[in-house]
Amino acid sequence: MRIIFFAGKGGVGKTCVASATGIKSSEAGHRTVIMSLDVAHSLSDIFNLDRNLLDQNKGKPVKLGENLWIQELDIQEEIEKNWAKIHSYISTLLNTAGLDDILAGELAILPGMEEVSMLLYINRYVIEKTFDVIILDCAPTGESLRFISIPTTLEWYMKKIFRIQRTIIKYVRPVAERIYDVPLPGDDYFAAIENLFDRLKGVDAILVDPKITTVRLVTNPEKIVLKETQRAFMYFCLYNMNIDAIIINRILPDEVNDAYFKDWICNQKQYIDKAKDYFSPIPIFPVNLFKGEVLGYNDLKELADQIYGNRNPLDRFFEGKPYNLTKQNGEYQLMINLPFLEKKDIEISKLSDELIVRIAGFKRHILLPRQVAATKSVKATLEGRELCIHFKGEDHGKRKE
Repeated sequence: MRIIFFAGKGGVGKTCVASATGIKSSEAGHRTVIMSLDVAHSLSDIFNLDRNLLDQNKGKPVKLGENLWIQELDIQEEIEKNWAKIHSYISTLLNTAGLDDILAGELAILPGMEEVSMLLYINRYVIEKTFDVIILDCAPTGESLRFISIPTTLEWYMKKIFRIQRTIIKYVRPVAERIYDVPLPGDDYFAAIENLFDRLKGVDAILVDPKITTVRLVTNPEKIVLKETQRAFMYFCLYNMNIDAIIINRILPDEVNDAYFKDWICNQKQYIDKAKDYFSPIPIFPVNLFKGEVLGYNDLKELADQIYGNRNPLDRFFEGKPYNLTKQNGEYQLMINLPFLEKKDIEISKLSDELIVRIAGFKRHILLPRQVAATKSVKATLEGRELCIHFKGEDHGKRKE
């Protein structure tokens, strides 16, 4: 089984690159599905399929040829399959607040429903071995990070809050229903959440297993886009995912010698050199700008040949560990690969058995082994590209005479 994420800023060509990779994988004989994680699905458009604008095949995979499928989720279908009880309760709650039925039904489609539905598909495809390769065409960076954080967030909620919340509601409901006109969730609501969580079990391990899953960041040789790629690189490292390639798309080819493009070409070369410095030792795949729009199977196949040449697109082009926990001289050290950071950007705290790393608007809970969680102090230092977190007990580091 092989899973490849294609992530990056919106508009850099992720869908084209993901589709091209899927074609090369399928032509090598691997059963391949390309899945869209973006609410604004465009796989059908990229393959130039003759379909209705809103036709998503009810969210089921569409076969394009031997060994090749595409899949674009239909959230309404997913609500009926996976979210009926939850959606119904939220709709009722909003309706009670004064919203009409139609608006309440629309607003009850909460952020994360589509991402969880996609995770359910991924987990099922891996367990049932439906496909050999899953290619994921990600939404823009921020939404992609929300997607990969969902398993950790759900696990935290189920362990820390869910059972307490369910028990409290059970005892409060008889009294609340007599004095409170806002409906409380029923047991079927909590059962539906528990069922979803059970069906997601194991997907978090799949996403961070470098033998199965890697991330490829797609970027353009432009300052703003490259900055966004740096952020994406940092955050995927924080979530312990293996990045095995950087694809720089839409490079003006050498044969373009018009004076109008002289400065543009010069700037692109500078940003390509910077990218090599930023992301080394991750390999960089340069891709020239096509003469026209990349559209349809043949164009995508040509794009795949330009990206990979004779290389196998399913290879792991780089393998590295974003996290490394060691013990030296009685002191535990957790090394996290987080380039492009300054000390002021990082906030670290330890709560019980969890280490909380906060960077800008993103937060990661890292569950610590019991021996590490029992240490008394936490100190962090930046050592080159790595954040080194030191865990010390009261007597750690002291020699006995």
